[in-house]
Amino acid sequence: MFVGVQLRQVKDLESALRLQVGRLQPGDVALTDAPGMWQAYDAIERLAAGAKTLLAARVEESGVADRAGDRGTAEYLARKSGSSLGAARASLEASKNVADLPQTTAALRRGELSRPQAEAIAHAAGANPGAERSLLHKAANSSLSELREACARTRAQADPDPEATHRRIHRDRRLSRWSNGEGAWNLTARGTPDAGSRFNAALDPIIDELFQAARRQGRHEPREAYAFDALVELARRHGTPGDTSGRAATGESTTRRYPVDGYEDPAASSDKRAVPRRRFVDPTHLALLRVDLEALVRGHTDGDEVCEIAGVGPVPVDAARRLLGESILKLVITNGVDVANVTHLGWAPSMAQRVALLWRSPACTVLGCPRVHRQGIQHDHRTPWTAIRETTLDNIDRLCGHHHDLKTRRGWALVPGTGRRPMVPPDDPRHPDRRARGSPRDDPPSVGPPSDEPCPFDDAA
Repeated sequence: MFVGVQLRQVKDLESALRLQVGRLQPGDVALTDAPGMWQAYDAIERLAAGAKTLLAARVEESGVADRAGDRGTAEYLARKSGSSLGAARASLEASKNVADLPQTTAALRRGELSRPQAEAIAHAAGANPGAERSLLHKAANSSLSELREACARTRAQADPDPEATHRRIHRDRRLSRWSNGEGAWNLTARGTPDAGSRFNAALDPIIDELFQAARRQGRHEPREAYAFDALVELARRHGTPGDTSGRAATGESTTRRYPVDGYEDPAASSDKRAVPRRRFVDPTHLALLRVDLEALVRGHTDGDEVCEIAGVGPVPVDAARRLLGESILKLVITNGVDVANVTHLGWAPSMAQRVALLWRSPACTVLGCPRVHRQGIQHDHRTPWTAIRETTLDNIDRLCGHHHDLKTRRGWALVPGTGRRPMVPPDDPRHPDRRARGSPRDDPPSVGPPSDEPCPFDDAA
């Protein structure tokens, strides 16, 4: 029998690569060669990951896990690769699914997919093979977080009983706490999307408080660090009901707030005998529920209809109906493609634009940027607000802080068009200024230190 690849050949390749990596001295690599060398090794890693994905199901067929005394192939793979049991299970499931996905298999053989991309596509396309091509296109042109959102939507559309899936996820809910070898405390949690949206609505405002305070004090840390501090602060506030003094330690939040009927703001008045007032909540942290009107009326989704919480994931229509009773939610009713109407649950009309933008552009507009709306996305006017004195949806791009700074301070710009697209430096031929053949910029970039005067549209949303 002809064997395309033999074990001896793979072992020889491993030996050659081991020798090469053993001789690698990063300090001796020319700076001009370092990016190319890194990309070459990344391609090798992708090819190796693709081969592992293709082989995992065959390893199960071999029965080696039983002979090795493991409780299953996933445990065997986890032990041999030094990965978690969950990661090994995902790899094994992907291996079984790709057997019926020829386009994904071909992409793996070409080294076009990373392991997380391959697993996400295999899981989703395994449930809905008709979505395989579009998901592969998504992987090539979007961030991993966007691909995972698309895969979650694909699985939800193919789910014959989303309520049963929702109940299963609820039954399997868990929160784990442990300390690792160096003494660091760790926390992981898993549950239904609607439960996650409630948690996000409580935690995100505190993240912004801490972020804004650190910004005023000149401190710069990853947003993930502020998220951890916010979790601790959330626990502290819960332990001291009505106490909002955490703001005093971090600085008063400058986040714009809007009223929600039926809630008391304990910080609204120092007079404890005062009539309860409305609490103010940042619309950035509202759960945005998108659902097709027909599905909402019918009670379940059909075909390509959607029912999901933006940035969290799909939910059954029954769960959406339950959520609609909560005033922290906004409802975006769609016709299946575009936003057809925005229903404000007690909010001023000006919030319609913000909700539409949050749904239409949950991530940074720059193609390939992985930052999403819970990671400090800002509103940026294409034509400067100072020139037109108005805000319209078609004049807004949503940019993360990094790309907003590139545009404002260093003259970078999004290429002409709409939706997600590349951002290029001033010397790129696709830059709008170069395409206009020397026409003056509407808003000349600052090349000096950042101004102390805040940008009128620098609010994170």
